[in-house]
Amino acid sequence: MAVNNTRFRLCFIAMGLTLLAIVLSGITVGPADITWRDTASALLAGIARLLDRIDGLPITEAVSWQDTIIWQVRLPRVLVAVFVGAALATSGAVLQGLFRNPLASSDTLGVSSGASLGGVLAIYLGLTTTTIWALPILAFVGATLSLLLVYSIASERGQAPVATLLLAGIAVGSLNVAASSLVQALALEKWEVGKSIVYWNMGGLDRRTWHHVALIAPLLTIGLLVTLAHCRELDILLAGETQAAAVGVNITKTRLILLAMVSLLIAGSVSVAGGVGFVGLVVPHIVRLATGPHHRHLIPLSALGGALMLAGADWVLRVGWDGNDIPVGIFTAAMGAPFFLWLLYRGRRQLFL
Repeated sequence: MAVNNTRFRLCFIAMGLTLLAIVLSGITVGPADITWRDTASALLAGIARLLDRIDGLPITEAVSWQDTIIWQVRLPRVLVAVFVGAALATSGAVLQGLFRNPLASSDTLGVSSGASLGGVLAIYLGLTTTTIWALPILAFVGATLSLLLVYSIASERGQAPVATLLLAGIAVGSLNVAASSLVQALALEKWEVGKSIVYWNMGGLDRRTWHHVALIAPLLTIGLLVTLAHCRELDILLAGETQAAAVGVNITKTRLILLAMVSLLIAGSVSVAGGVGFVGLVVPHIVRLATGPHHRHLIPLSALGGALMLAGADWVLRVGWDGNDIPVGIFTAAMGAPFFLWLLYRGRRQLFL
């Protein structure tokens, strides 16, 4: 146990420092040439203004164009990437533990496509112009209904076989994609609405503001706190539901709470970043190989790893394709799909037993 704790601390520190470096580097990347010195000055000046505002002091310092770009354009984008990546990876870790299945994720179980369908309907119906909460609410409803449908189809006596789980997820996901495509086809009559749906489905981080940060941050906080509070139950469930019931775990209550948190995290992620795939599948699996299956280590490291993966992917796209804003969802799918195929290939014998 001491070895695992030491490994966890080392991984946490290393990943945290790497994430901090990517965040700071991401703030400097963009069409406008802003040096590290200007970035540091703008960050310190912004923090000083924030402290003055908290203390009720008058703010007389003029805001430079570097301050505006960093605080209103780049920093919100980077923070949204961090929070969305953390939310997706956390939800993946919870689903894999809950179903005792390393292939379980919001993508393979049709949860992300259900949330995307809710978001597409919100955009198509024009609800996003009335309130900022319309999209996350419908995304949450879509994610929850899809997750409950897949689980009800795949589970038998509390067990969810790999093959049945994947087939149910594929079927429900295909149904969600078909419905989203239908809405998208109808939306093409209104060019701007159709364009918004198409680009939003690709998963992107451009033009993200502090409103998006304010939307995802509390949802991520709630989801993380609740899932961390149920780490013991998740660890016990890994041994089977019979053993969990024998030691006093309320399986039904635990399952409902954790599924609700997964839906909340996915809905928040989809509502601010669109369809970003495979983060919830890849990151928890890698973290589990590195530090073991204990969820008190797995969940925080997965959150850090997801933030690192998505912020890093956004950084690579902005540096490698300067001037061409390629949606980050395309990049994560290109990285995650081969990894998923490798998992299927490695476990192909167990899959069809």
